[in-house]
Amino acid sequence: MDFRVNEVSVDDTFCETFTARVARILVTSVNRKWALESAMEAKGLGRSATIPPSEASIETEAGSDETPDGRPGFIIQFIDRKFEPLREWLIVRIRKGVMPYPKTSVFDVLPQEMAEEFVDIRGTMIQTFGDGFEDEVTAFGREVFRIPKMDGYFYIEKRFGIAKGISGGMFLILAKSDEAALEAAERAVESTRSVPYTVSKFAASGTKVGGKKYKDAVATTNDEYCPSLARNEGSKISADVKCVYEVIVSGLKLENVVRAMKLGVENATKVPGVLNITASNYGGTLGKGKIFLHKLFQP
Repeated sequence: MDFRVNEVSVDDTFCETFTARVARILVTSVNRKWALESAMEAKGLGRSATIPPSEASIETEAGSDETPDGRPGFIIQFIDRKFEPLREWLIVRIRKGVMPYPKTSVFDVLPQEMAEEFVDIRGTMIQTFGDGFEDEVTAFGREVFRIPKMDGYFYIEKRFGIAKGISGGMFLILAKSDEAALEAAERAVESTRSVPYTVSKFAASGTKVGGKKYKDAVATTNDEYCPSLARNEGSKISADVKCVYEVIVSGLKLENVVRAMKLGVENATKVPGVLNITASNYGGTLGKGKIFLHKLFQP
C-alpha cells in the first residue's frame, strides 16, 4: 500500500516504545539568560538514552507568569528506564547543573495525579550542601529547602514526583541531501513543541539495539539506514538517499507522543528533498509497545 503525506512515501512500519520513569522539573533564575544556561547545563549529556547519565531534554520555556516565583524558567524532563538511576542522576544534575548558576531555583512541575514514586531531597548532596545553615520553609506556595549561596538563597522543592511515561517514539527522515534532511528534522522537532508533556529531538548517530560484531554493546550504528554504509549487505536505503536523521519523541502520555509524532512527520514531509519516512524496530528488544506510522493519520 502506497501511503503518502505531502506526497512523501511513509512506510507501513512501526517503532517500539517502552515504559520509562520521568521527572519534570522547572528551573528558574533572575533572567532568561541564566535560566537557559542552567537548564542547558543540567540536561548536558542527556541526548542519548543508551548510556548514563540518564536522558534529559528541555520540554518548554516558562514565562514569569507561569512560574511559582514569578521569574523566567525552563521545564526539563529527565527520563530513565528505572527509578534508581533516575533518582541518582536527577540529584546530580540539579546539584552540578543548577545550583552553581546565579539566582537559580528548582520546582517540581510533574502533574501531581501522575506521580507514582518520589525523590526526596532530604539527605542528598543538595540538602547537605547547606552544611546545617539550610532551612525548611514555605515559599512561593511550595514546601522547599532554602539553601544559602553567595548570591542569596537556592530554593528547591523538598521532593519530586516520578511518573511512568512513554519513550521510544521515533521515525526516520530519508532525504536526498544533507540540507534537506537537516531542515526537515529541525521543522519536525519544532512542530512538536506545541504538544504538552512531550520532548522531541533528533539524532545523527542513528542507533540500533545491540551489535552484530560487538555483541556486548548496548547500542551501535543503525547500518540498515546509514548512507555512509549504503553499499553494505542489508542496507534498506536507495542510492539517492544521502542523509538520514532519527527523530525521537518521549512524553508523559501515549496519546501526546502519538500526536507529536504525527506533527513531526507532517512538517518533515513539507521540505523538498525528503524522499521517505520510515521507522526502525528490533523484534521487541527495545520495547513491547508499538506506534504504527500509518495509524498516526487514522481518525
